[in-house]
Amino acid sequence: MLVLAVDTSTPAVTAGVVRLTDGTATAVSQRIVVDARLHAEILTPNILECLSDGGLAPADLGAVVVGVGPGPFTGLRVGMATAAAFGDALSIPVHGVCSLDAIAADVGDEPALVVVTDARRREIYWARYHRGVRVAGPDVCAPAVLDIAGATATAGSAAHTALFDLHARDVSSPSPTGLVHAARDLLTAGAVPAPLVPLYLRRPDAKTLDERAAEKKASS
Repeated sequence: MLVLAVDTSTPAVTAGVVRLTDGTATAVSQRIVVDARLHAEILTPNILECLSDGGLAPADLGAVVVGVGPGPFTGLRVGMATAAAFGDALSIPVHGVCSLDAIAADVGDEPALVVVTDARRREIYWARYHRGVRVAGPDVCAPAVLDIAGATATAGSAAHTALFDLHARDVSSPSPTGLVHAARDLLTAGAVPAPLVPLYLRRPDAKTLDERAAEKKASS
């Protein structure tokens, strides 16, 4: 099965085509560009380049996997909307996975891993893993209050893994193969996808006009 994998939960704009064979995910082609300002501009062109590089047409795809966060509102919206559009146009399933799970999948068989990414506002998104299986999180908090007792390594945003006295694994964002690995059981079982629900973990900074009016009224 050929799977389109995308993620925009971090500053990296991730797109790739992955071949899933007997439970093994192998990248056919990929584009990973680190620039949080370019999510909307380059994601779809990069997807089309990945297909071209692999000598593939969109109709060759059998499924789409997209990281649903945790991440900032604007970034997640770009990746999830793009994934949904491809799935709808091609009539193929679209599976959402926790983006931190994809990072953990790339790290591999670490006995006690903590994955952290930038949540802004001086906070981090985090989750804990035992040999690739999530055992806590995802959640959001200040780095100083995250309990890392018993952890053996960290992965994710380099600026934030550096805040902890642990071995930092060199995996900073979800890769296409990590995303597909995180969805492997769903893909191989031919499961019906659940609705795509973004993991914001807190209210987005952006507010509707009605929400702003309600806040102004409450404060007056």
